[in-house]
Amino acid sequence: MADTAATLPNADSPPTSNLVQNPRPNGPLYGGFSRFELELEFVQCLANPYYLNHLASQKIMQDPSFIEYIRYLQYFTQPTYTRYLSYPGPSLKALQLLQQEKFRQDILSPDIVSRLAAEFLLASIKSQ
Repeated sequence: MADTAATLPNADSPPTSNLVQNPRPNGPLYGGFSRFELELEFVQCLANPYYLNHLASQKIMQDPSFIEYIRYLQYFTQPTYTRYLSYPGPSLKALQLLQQEKFRQDILSPDIVSRLAAEFLLASIKSQ
């Protein structure tokens, strides 16, 4: 995880407002995608509790660079960036929960994963 953040330009600051008007800027591409597109895709993946469980089972959530990256991604809570999320409720809830060490441990439990999946599904249905 640290390697990814280290290769990104200005990894400590969120995208500029110019990026909001053009989410595909002329800046560097990573595998054909802008940094914003990659971050957006990752944040949307966080809405999947089974993916969260996988990250926890691989001990990725214990890595300080992952925790720092989650903190950095909080810029998605701003309305300017939230509008790009397909399912903002579950994605933003996951970002919030991932800041808590207890949640990063609890997500290993199949019961917690199932309950969270049901909650996220309900939130997704209500938002449509």
